[in-house]
Amino acid sequence: MSPIAALLRLRVNQRRRQLWAISAVALALSLLGLLLSWLSPAIGSPLRPGLDFTGGTQIQIERICPERCDDLSVAAVRRQLTQLALPAVANQPTPGLAGSAVQWLDGGRQLVLRMPSLAPSQSQAVIDGLVPTLGETNAAGLSVETIGPTLGAQLLRASLISLLVSFIGISAYITIRYDRLYALLALLCLGHDVLITCGVFAWLGVLADVEVNSLFAVALLTIAGYSVNDTVVIFDRIREKRATLQDLPLEDQADAAVSATLTRSLFTSFTTLLPLLGLILFGGSTLFWFAVALSIGVIVGAWSSIAVAPTLLPVLARR
Repeated sequence: MSPIAALLRLRVNQRRRQLWAISAVALALSLLGLLLSWLSPAIGSPLRPGLDFTGGTQIQIERICPERCDDLSVAAVRRQLTQLALPAVANQPTPGLAGSAVQWLDGGRQLVLRMPSLAPSQSQAVIDGLVPTLGETNAAGLSVETIGPTLGAQLLRASLISLLVSFIGISAYITIRYDRLYALLALLCLGHDVLITCGVFAWLGVLADVEVNSLFAVALLTIAGYSVNDTVVIFDRIREKRATLQDLPLEDQADAAVSATLTRSLFTSFTTLLPLLGLILFGGSTLFWFAVALSIGVIVGAWSSIAVAPTLLPVLARR
């Protein structure tokens, strides 16, 4: 087999319609999840916002269990919360606890409550009122965190501005480094990766009450950088092949570039996923969804760099 034939062994452009169909289905499901989340009365936004963005009080309580904790349903905890009488605070209305988010972690050993902003005395009343239901608790595992609505709005605005600035900076860099067509493709792949990641978390928010917080915004920024880095590697190799394989059409040049970088892309993605898998398994509840978001972004970013950018380039170049 000649060197050129060996380079062309992976013909992604011959299967581009099938590859586009896979991405189209993933994008359609993502948009559907974002729409359902937006239309949900309990959420009212494309993603279920967490405490960082909405403001409120989060209480985490650790139970002491000899071997295995007794099963307690979320409904039982919510019923107990609705029966609590919170102490009044001067010049402030007493918040209601009926809509509080309740989540069990670590096999029922840890209880996480997300509720409206509470004063310290009200938070203590919630903790004391749940003791009969939860049983003995560990004082060292108790955590109370309160974020005001103003700070939450500022964090949300800062996260959106950061994403917008990163998109603009990436498009400007690639336009200078390559040309406008490459910048357009990089932004399309970037939007593809971010949208699918957000779509997965929209479905998780609808089906499993998973919330997004400031760490999720950090994950999106990291995904943006990773996606563009992987795509730029493909672009560099395509430019090299256009110089060495001038007699071949652009589809074959792009296929040769993908074949030359495929092993590198797969190994890089795999080695990136290994520490993320460690965070998912052993990183605790704080970093769990952050690592999940990054893992989704790495997988989708590798896919778009191999299956989306090199297959769209010949089509858009002709036009």
